Amino acid sequence: MKRKLIAAIGVAGMMVSIAACGGSDSGDKKDKAEGGDKSLTVWVMDGSAPKEWIDGVNKEFEAAHPGVKVKVEVQQWTDIQTKVTTALSEDTPPDVLELGNTQTTGYAVTGGLADLTGDKEKLGYNNWSKGMLPSAELDGKLYAAPWWAASRVVIYDKAAFKKAGVTPPKTRTEWIDGLKKLKAADAKSQPIYLPGQSWYVLAGFLWDEGGELAVKDGDKWKGGLATPQAAAAMNFYKELQSFSTAPKDKDEATPQQSVDIVPKGGVSSWIGLGWEAGGAIAAIEKAGKKADFGYFPIPGKTADKPGSVFFGGSNLAVAERSKNQELAKEWLAFVTNKKQLESYGTANKGGIIPVDTSAQVTPEAGSFAEAMVKVAEVGRITPITGGWANVETEPNPIKGYMTKVLKGEDPQKAGEEADKVIAERINQQ
Repeated sequence: MKRKLIAAIGVAGMMVSIAACGGSDSGDKKDKAEGGDKSLTVWVMDGSAPKEWIDGVNKEFEAAHPGVKVKVEVQQWTDIQTKVTTALSEDTPPDVLELGNTQTTGYAVTGGLADLTGDKEKLGYNNWSKGMLPSAELDGKLYAAPWWAASRVVIYDKAAFKKAGVTPPKTRTEWIDGLKKLKAADAKSQPIYLPGQSWYVLAGFLWDEGGELAVKDGDKWKGGLATPQAAAAMNFYKELQSFSTAPKDKDEATPQQSVDIVPKGGVSSWIGLGWEAGGAIAAIEKAGKKADFGYFPIPGKTADKPGSVFFGGSNLAVAERSKNQELAKEWLAFVTNKKQLESYGTANKGGIIPVDTSAQVTPEAGSFAEAMVKVAEVGRITPITGGWANVETEPNPIKGYMTKVLKGEDPQKAGEEADKVIAERINQQ
C-alpha cells in the first residue's frame, strides 16, 4: 500500500476501491452501545497501516466505545494465506483481517468471512468505485470492504542513472538500452534487481502481450501460461533478469528487497511498491547515508502508454467466527469513513491510494505517487473467482514456471506443467 488521482482514478475503474461511509463522518459519532469490556483483534499487513495513524484511529474508536480495546497485530505477507486459512478455522480468530484483493473471494467461498451484505449502507457501499468491487463480493453477497490500492513502478538511483547518462525510458527497448549503459558504467552494481519469481511483474508483461494468467473455458477455468503470449512475456522478463544477480528461485520478499537488498547498495534500479520505497529510504538514512530515488512507470512496448501493471490492494473483512461481529463491523465502518481515509492517505506518503477521490491529496512532482498515477488506466487484477486464492498458495505454480524458464526450460513445456496445476487449483471452490 496519498494523493488525488485527479481524473485518472475517476477513469480507472480498475483501481481497488476504498470504502467511504456515505462520504460523511458519521462513523465518528457512533453511539456507545457497543461498549463494555470487549476487545477486538485486528490483523493488518506490514506496510499497510502507519503506526501513528492506526493508533490515532483506535484511540478515537475506543473513546466512542467505553470499555473496548483494539489490539492490532501486524502480519507479514510471506505465507500469509496459510496463516489466515488456519486462523479462520479456529474458534477465536482475529475479528477483522486485512486480506489481499486477489485472495478475498477464496476465503469467502470456504465460509470463513462474515456476510456484510446487510451492512452496505453503514459501510458506504454506494460510494465505492465499482471497478474492483468484485474482489469483495461473491455470488451477489458482500464479504469485505475494499481499503487501499497500489501498483509497482521502477525505483531508480538518480546518481547511478546520471553517471551512466540514462534517463527514464518510455519503451521496453529504451529500458534495455539503459540497463546496458548502467552495466557498462558500473560493472560491480546491478543495473536492476529483479528476483526470478516476481510474478506480479510478469503478469503486466503478459497482459501487454494480450495474454491472461487464466481464462474461463465453459463453466471451468484453465491456465494461460502454455501460450505464445506467455512465452513472449517470459522471454522479456528473462532478458531483464539477465541484468540482475538476484536468485532465480526467489521472489521480491525472499529476502525483502526493500530492507535486505537495496539499502546495502549496488542496485541501480528495482521494481517495487510505495511502502517498499519508503522502507528502503528509511533503512538507508538510518545507516547515515542519503537516499535519492527517482520513479518512473514500467515502460510499455510503445511510447504511447506505459506497461500494464497489477493493481494490488487490500480488503478489510470480518471473520465469520468472530465473537464480536457487530463491534467488528462498527470498527470497519469507522476506519473507512471519509475523515479516516483522508488522514490515511496523508500518513502513507505516496505508496498506498485510498480510492475514494474525495479522500485524496495531489501527488508531489517527482514522487512515487506521481509515477503511479500515470499507470492508472492500464492497471489490471488477477481473475476474479473464488478459486484464485488456491493458485497463489505456495508453491505458487506461476513462480515455479518462471524459475524453470529462467533456468533454461522451454516456455511451452513449463507452461503446460503450470497450467495443469492452475486448472486444478482454480476450479476448487
